[in-house]
Amino acid sequence: MRAIDYAHLLKALVDDDCSEAIKITVVQDNLNTHSPASLYKAFAPAEARRILEKLEFCHSPKHGSWLNMAEIEWSILSRQCLARRIPDFATLEAEVAAWEKQRNQEATWIDWRFTTAEARIK
Repeated sequence: MRAIDYAHLLKALVDDDCSEAIKITVVQDNLNTHSPASLYKAFAPAEARRILEKLEFCHSPKHGSWLNMAEIEWSILSRQCLARRIPDFATLEAEVAAWEKQRNQEATWIDWRFTTAEARIK
């Protein structure tokens, strides 16, 4: 995602999706475009500051991130449950709930190979 696209996404989050919120916590990875500087590339300084005042950034660790695990689950959901046309929102909710129930019953885990010792070295 380019910096300008990211900035417009944040603006839409602040102005449209979460306009009633006092503060919005944005959890994200460490991609170089995921920074406040992107807003200053896309908007005038006053507009960038206005958007930033409503945002709080929380970056995931660079290695061994829980966010990576969430992305893996989204990928599995996409492949196992959503890789077809779903006619309406009610069906989508029911299908995802059924998939989630089965996934939780299976009690699968991620074979995480990046150790704490390796993280300390990095």
